[in-house]
Amino acid sequence: MHLAVDDLSFSYPGRPVLSGVSLRVAPGTRLGVVGENGSGKSTLLGVLAGTLPPSGGEVRRQGSLAVVEQELVPLPGQTVGDLVRESLATVRAVGAELDAVTRDFDHEHGSLAELSDVLARAEHLAVWDADRRVEVALSRLGACRDPHRELLTLSVGERYRVRLACRLAERSDLLLLDEPTNHLDTSGIDFLTGEIVAWGGGIVMVTHDRQLLDDVATEILDLDPAMDGKPVLYGQPGYLAYRFAKNQALHRWRQRYRAERKRAEKLAERLDASYEGLSDEWRPAKGSQKHRRATHARIHVKAADRLVQKLEAEAVEVPVPPLELRFPDLLAMSPGWAPDLPLLEVRSPRVDASPRERQGEPDGRADDGDVPAPATVPTGARLDLPGTRIAIPPSGRLLITGPNGSGKSTLLAALAGTVRLDRGTRSVAEGVRVGIVAQEGPALPPGAEERTGFEEYAQEALDLLSAGTLDPDHLVPVAFLGLLTEEDLDRPLRELSAGQRRRFDLARALLAVPHVLLLDEPTNHLSIDLVDELTQALRVTPAAVVVATHDRRMREDFADWPTLEL
Repeated sequence: MHLAVDDLSFSYPGRPVLSGVSLRVAPGTRLGVVGENGSGKSTLLGVLAGTLPPSGGEVRRQGSLAVVEQELVPLPGQTVGDLVRESLATVRAVGAELDAVTRDFDHEHGSLAELSDVLARAEHLAVWDADRRVEVALSRLGACRDPHRELLTLSVGERYRVRLACRLAERSDLLLLDEPTNHLDTSGIDFLTGEIVAWGGGIVMVTHDRQLLDDVATEILDLDPAMDGKPVLYGQPGYLAYRFAKNQALHRWRQRYRAERKRAEKLAERLDASYEGLSDEWRPAKGSQKHRRATHARIHVKAADRLVQKLEAEAVEVPVPPLELRFPDLLAMSPGWAPDLPLLEVRSPRVDASPRERQGEPDGRADDGDVPAPATVPTGARLDLPGTRIAIPPSGRLLITGPNGSGKSTLLAALAGTVRLDRGTRSVAEGVRVGIVAQEGPALPPGAEERTGFEEYAQEALDLLSAGTLDPDHLVPVAFLGLLTEEDLDRPLRELSAGQRRRFDLARALLAVPHVLLLDEPTNHLSIDLVDELTQALRVTPAAVVVATHDRRMREDFADWPTLEL
């Protein structure tokens, strides 16, 4: 057993996060961890890794450990080669120990037990194959292979792929992965899937990738509390089995909740009717039958009290079910749309190397139109589509696919008008509003991190109203969407998890009721429940939708859409 957890709990000051978590991870176990954003998935990995002390319960680990978190903050001057050397330090140490033991081994008096132990550890880590494994992993994941390249010059996704390759090469007994497919293309995901299936130790992976769960998970731990308030461990392998079981449980939960609400309403009505019996309407006229007045009053009071006691004794405390996405009723076109024009169009777009200082520059050749928050364009991103016309009609659909570095994010930024074109044109029909959810999210102005979600959402609405790019008759209240609880919206943005920030970015994109919705890797950081709900909403919304994604299940769901492969 590499990992054993019993009744684990964890709390931040004033905010409980995890409670009642128990699990076992043996060699060959591939445990998928799912749950709503903010349910504590990344926190759980931190507790399992030993970087966060649990508030209660017990965590026992045995064997070597490797962790791949969502973000890597490199040190100044740290290179790809430094990361490789750090990851393979244990492997190289065992290799050096084996060399020393075999070189100095005395065949007459040497310890065969010591030699066997070192040899077993060397075989377990495959020390003679470590350098090749790193090169293969870097190549297959599309990571930088230049050992002298500084990590600070790489994008977030490029750094993630380098570290993931290194951790896979370590061959640890226990591997903890946080959203491992977020920055991988199809080829990289296929390689990762093969590595996970062949892994000799135990794996705990936090992921929203439904296809990955279907392909590799032997068990799924759902941190979303069930009706009894506890996390649920689903022992059946695969996502589809988990989804069916959870849907059934949610259906029963919501039925029970509705029944209890009706019971509470019935209680209130019957109590009102009982106490109404104490009014003058039924009482004999004053001055007559005084003893009957007093007797009947006591009888009604006692009957009402007995009713209260009976109904309260039968009451079952049913917590409020989880939030459900309430996607707004978007519009297909603006009032000023001309039937012979697309809502949004780019022709022969070309964007040369795009340093971060060029982010947010609108295309000077684009017509006036609603310009959303700046998209994030990775350093060195390029796009060159000569002779290509991409036109988005009302209620149109477009699925953009392609490997990392092919220009998907840059093309979405070009469509949004948030990056300057070095060649080509962009045009937007009059009055068309465009919403965009960028892959890494927009940069917030100074001080915005201290504002709450409610405050930041209101400020953006005021800014759009001042700019004349928001119709006050079409504004989506952020609490209406079911993306974040009111408690989370009352917290400063800096306190939100990556998934909660992603939900907030989606809410911001929907604020102005866009006619065109541009989504760059929309499944990143979102819970799988929300991904399922969002997928269905995108299929039926009247607005035009453009999606760039590497998510295999989402591509299957949108297989009937027009597709542009870069």
